[in-house]
Parts: sequence; structure tokens; C-alpha cells
Amino acid sequence: MMEKTLNISSKIDNLRVVEKLIDEISTVCNLSSEIYGNILIATLEAANNAIMHGNKLDESKLVNINCIIVESELKISVKDQGPGFDFASIPDPTAPENIENINGRGVFLMEKLSDKINFLENGSRVELIFKI
Repeated sequence: MMEKTLNISSKIDNLRVVEKLIDEISTVCNLSSEIYGNILIATLEAANNAIMHGNKLDESKLVNINCIIVESELKISVKDQGPGFDFASIPDPTAPENIENINGRGVFLMEKLSDKINFLENGSRVELIFKI
């Protein structure tokens, strides 16, 4: 078992710190480039959503990222200090009326790239699960 925790203030620049964390996990677990890419993109989307939407770029608010590896599974939890959101009402970005929207693909990407996704604590915490 391995566990790593990261707390970052709500600045877009801090996504680099998140990327470094995923790089470390990738090295320790000797991940394939495909799995690494999926984990990196999904985790950066979750962290970006937490910074932008959850904490509204308020640098006094933190985003907590917790990674736990147990056997062949990696669980990444990303928690913001926002009120949460109704994850059931997110529009489908692949629907014809949404296809040209610039935003709205983050959750869709996280769902496609992870093996399992859970929205917890009213949507203020997202848990990404990857088989590694």
C-alpha cells in the first residue's frame, strides 16, 4: 500500500504540482504510457474543476488530493471547499446541442478515462478509481 496527499491553493498554476504527483506515482508503479495518460488527464480535470468551479479560484481555499494504491488499484480523491454540484444534471457533451460548447467535457472525460468514478459529499469530492 502507498498513500500520498497533496493540498494546493486554488490557483491554476498549481496543476503543475498535481502533474508532478502523478509523475511520481507513475514512476513508483511503473505505469504504461496509456494508463499514465488516462490518470493524468482525469486527475488534472478533477483538480481544475475543484479550483475553477468548486473553489471559484479563491486562493484562500484549498484543494485536497489524496492518492491511495492498494494492490492493483489506484484511488484518487479530489476535494474542494465549495458547496458541491448536482452531478446528475450535467449535460451530455456528445449531444448535438452541446457538441460545440467549449466547457462541459471535464466530467465526461473523467468518466471515460477512469475505471470508476464516484461523486461524494454533494459533489465537492470526486473519487477516481483506476486499475493499474
